[in-house]
Formats: sequence, C-alpha cells, structure tokens
Amino acid sequence: MSAQADILRRGWCPGVRRPMATGDGLLVRLHPFGGRLSADQARRVAQAAREHGNGHLDITARGNLQIRGVREDTYPALLARLDREGMVEPAGGGPNRLTVLSPIAGLDPLDQCDTLALAQHIENAAAAIEDLPAKFFITIDGGGAMPLDDLGADLHLVATGKDTIAFGLSSSNSLHWIGTSAIARTPDAVHKILSGFSDLRRKGVSEARRLRALEHDLVRELAAHANLLPVAMPAQRPAAPRAGVISHEPRRAVLLALPFGRCSAEQLIQMADWSERFGSGHLRLSFTRGLLLPKIADEHVPALIDEAGRAGFITEADDVRLSLIACPGRPDCGSALTSAPADALHIAQSCGDLLRQGLTLHVSGCPKGCAHPGKADLTLVGRDDGGYDVVAGGSTHDASFLHLSIDEIMSRLSTSNTQDDLRRTFAEKPQ
Repeated sequence: MSAQADILRRGWCPGVRRPMATGDGLLVRLHPFGGRLSADQARRVAQAAREHGNGHLDITARGNLQIRGVREDTYPALLARLDREGMVEPAGGGPNRLTVLSPIAGLDPLDQCDTLALAQHIENAAAAIEDLPAKFFITIDGGGAMPLDDLGADLHLVATGKDTIAFGLSSSNSLHWIGTSAIARTPDAVHKILSGFSDLRRKGVSEARRLRALEHDLVRELAAHANLLPVAMPAQRPAAPRAGVISHEPRRAVLLALPFGRCSAEQLIQMADWSERFGSGHLRLSFTRGLLLPKIADEHVPALIDEAGRAGFITEADDVRLSLIACPGRPDCGSALTSAPADALHIAQSCGDLLRQGLTLHVSGCPKGCAHPGKADLTLVGRDDGGYDVVAGGSTHDASFLHLSIDEIMSRLSTSNTQDDLRRTFAEKPQ
C-alpha cells in the first residue's frame, strides 16, 4: 500500500506513522506508555499541534492524545519531529499500544500490584505476536480507586489479591471472567492467550476480530492453554471518578476533565506549567478523557483548582457536563452526519436534572461510536437528515426503531425526571 493510500485509510486505529483523514485534516494519535508525559514533552506536543495542525487536540477513551488538523504538506515534518522525541509507535499493523492503565497507577494506595511493571512485561511478551487487530487492547487494573471495567477491553486483568490476577472478557452486559493467574505467570498466560487467538484467526478457525467476540468454546480452550486457575470473582467497586481531587498519601492527584475530551494547545501548555509549579513535572492522560496531575501538595490544591476552572477545565465530580459524551462530529470528522458536541450541549438544556443524577447522554455523529463504545442511559446516533436514532440503555451498535429530530428528543426529555421515565419515554417496539 502506498503512503498516500495509507494516510487516507479509515476504520482502523490511527497512530503517528498512520494518520487518518478526517473532516478537519489528518488526525495523528500518540500512544505514550501508561499515558505519561513529562512537562517538556507536553509542551513540545502542544507546539507541534500549533505548527503542524490546527492547535486542537483530543484525549481519547484509552488515554491517548490526538493532534488534529494536520495537513498533508505539514505531516512529514510532524512525523520527523515526533520521531526525534521518541513518540512514534513501532512499525507494523498491530496495536499501537497494547495496554491501558489507571492514570494513578503506581500511586494508588488501594492497588494490589505494580501495574506499570506488569504492563511493561506484557508489552514485551506480546511484541512479537503477529496479526493482532489494531484495535486490540488489554486493561490492567490494580484493583484500586479507578476501575477500568467499562472500557470494553479485549482482555481485562484485575488484581484481586497481592498475588492473584483475574482474567476477564468484555461482554454485552458486564465482564465475563475466565480464570486467574499468579502475577509472575501473568505475562506468559497473556502471551499464550493472544498468540492462540492470533493462530485461530490465521488458520481460519474464527473470523472474530476481537477476543471479546470469540466463540465461548474457543475462549475456554485459550484459557486452558494458558493454564488459568479457577475463576475468582473480583469485588464490585464504585465507578471511577471523572474529575476532582484523589488522595495518594502523602499528597494528592488532581484529575481535570475536558468537555468531550477536547483540549487546546494552550490548555496543554498550562497543564505542563501547573505540573512544574504545583507537582512533580509530569502529567498523565486519563481514560476518562481528561488529564491528571500527580503529587500535588495539599496547600497547592485550591490554587490549582481555581486556575484550572478559569482555564475551561472541569474540576468538580458533580459537573453535569461529565454526563455528556460526544464525538467531534461535523465538520471535524468526515464520517459524522451531525454536529454532535453542539447538539449534546443543546439537548442537555432539557435534561439537566437527569444529568445531575448521573445519567449519561451519548451523542454520536455516526454509528461507529468512537467516543464511547459502551452503553449509555440514552444514546443518540446521527442520521443524514440531521435527526438521531435513539437507543435507551444501549450503545451505537444496538438496533434502533425510534428516529427523532432534536426538538422531539428535547420535548420528550423535558417530561422525564428519572431513569424509569427515560426508558418509558423512549421505548418503542418495531412495527
């Protein structure tokens, strides 16, 4: 495939080597290990976004960072610049980064294991496996304050004790647990599962492109091949916070959210500055589509929160904007049929009480659901007539038999006060 053809491909996970054409130019996605950036790296990325793109960035639901609006004539210089910084993913067509971690990995006093070390061992063990789909990823959860259950990973690992890792697969409703392993054996067990999955696809035994879509009997075979021990169900934990102050004694971490994960170059530079003024000189990208500053002393937290709020960050866990999810939409995304962020903010005017209760509204410009692959209390999927397919309690991949304009959606929402009201209001059977 030519370089030009590769740039114009759609429907895979873009990287630095393989940008993706979107409505506002090329999209270049960085995949820093553990979602970690130094202050200097963050500034250099922000400067690159200004000089080679349109100055806008996104933080993704896997804690990656996207530079938007890159032109074909500026892309080669951007590639060379990021390569010098060591921020270009390995060559090849597989996952650009295999593992996703909590942004407070290594700091969380509730974590049962060193997830950073485990992630590095797994990345090393799986590096030579061929034919893994580019979208394939593994969540490594230490069992602490920020659960990763809802990310939709192919393989979900969670520490359930000081020397026990539970293995799970995402399913339509929750997680399906397939076994456990001692920590020391986990990288080898993961390698056996992933290489076995790759072999099944290569031999034509299964056409599943994601491990979570593999037939159940084949999953059992892979678990047996990996010598997993009997299933141990992890304890239920509260959902991960999306903004606010998180304790990691003796200091604090401050998680700052961004509406729809959209970040300007100026905001990223401000984060770099705050990390040096108030913290350790490092920042972390979060799967919550925000940024986390670790190791903040108690006396600096109020000033940081104040400055961040004035800079457009969401600083409070009960901010209603945290219940809104939207992709870039038109015109920024070439696949989108609607202006999803603007429509989400408009629709939110009619359901503030529901959002304050924590119910989620996902507005997607097309059926791909890039901003949120999972379920939401109300999912709206853009149509070419400017309206939306409506799915209550589902995802963009679920069938919809209800097609409404924005005004009709807002009218129905205005009479809904609870989740039960929402289900009744948007329930419709196929004729």
